[in-house]
This record gives sequence, structure tokens and C-alpha cells, in this order.
Amino acid sequence: MNTPIAPRERQLTELDHVRLSRLDAPTACDGLADVLATADLVPSRDIGPDIVTMYSQVEVRLLRSGQRRKLTLCYPADAEPAAGFVSVFSPMGAALLGLRVGEIASWQTPGGEPVQAEVQALLFQPEASGDYLT
Repeated sequence: MNTPIAPRERQLTELDHVRLSRLDAPTACDGLADVLATADLVPSRDIGPDIVTMYSQVEVRLLRSGQRRKLTLCYPADAEPAAGFVSVFSPMGAALLGLRVGEIASWQTPGGEPVQAEVQALLFQPEASGDYLT
């Protein structure tokens, strides 16, 4: 069994950064504001195929329960949590953005309970499939 690794500096595509910054993300979610302020920005064509970008579909494993979930990271207008579409403005979504496969996302529930999940697999990433504009 692989040991989960702690996140390194996150990487964001320049396009994701511009779009999220224009949506007034810093006031929507503190975690996202931190990611936008500290992430290493990379041209879309140069982002690694193992990094969670906008509209990436990921498989995560909740560390406490071992439960696996398939999620798609999206903008708030497209969020449908019951269908697995998680807004980047949510604590979970902000925690996933810019992580690599094998890294741990950490966030708190609205009730203040800490949650951690390992990024198990990147099932789809727009940039890896040649889509640099989504």
C-alpha cells in the first residue's frame, strides 16, 4: 500500500488562475484565496498530467473511512454535489485544486470537523487530453 504524501507547492494553469481570480474567489473561500496567492503558475500546455485542474475528474479516498469517491472539480455554476460535481469555491474543491496524485487534501466540514482525502487517481484532466481552453 502506498503511503500518502503531503502536498508540495501547488501548480495552477495560468488560465485557471485568471478565471478564478475574476470570479472574486478570495471572498468566496479562504482556502481558495490561499491557493491563488501561493500557487506556482504554469502555462496550460506545461501542466503535469497528474495535477488536479479545473474540470479534472479525480478519484479520492477519504482517509478516516477508506471510502472512495469520484469527483469533478468545477466552477460554482456547474456544481452538483450529489452527482459528484464539486465547486472549487467549496472547502473540498479548494483543497483539491493544484494537488498531484498521491497528495492529501485537507479541509473542514461546515461543522468544523477536519477531513482528509488522498488523490488516488486523475481519471480525466482537460489539458492532458489536449483541451487547453476549458
